[in-house]
Amino acid sequence: MNFPDLAKLLEARITVIADHEFRDRDPGAHLEALKRVSEAIVSWHEGHRSEIDGNLDHFLTGASYQKALLYLETGTRRPCGE
Repeated sequence: MNFPDLAKLLEARITVIADHEFRDRDPGAHLEALKRVSEAIVSWHEGHRSEIDGNLDHFLTGASYQKALLYLETGTRRPCGE
């Protein structure tokens, strides 16, 4: 699957989550940044639902964003339980 715009959004969300310095310095702004990128992912999903396969749709619907990114990068799913 080749959706670089979605991959960029998913990576941005991971970056925001991992920015503990930002979170500690300004929790409100950090939360807003997380909300913005999460809303952008939801918006992307709504606009592209007809173009994606069932696996990616499943991950995005369930907000399994790290799994969605892995699926985009590798084209495979992790075995259940991992």
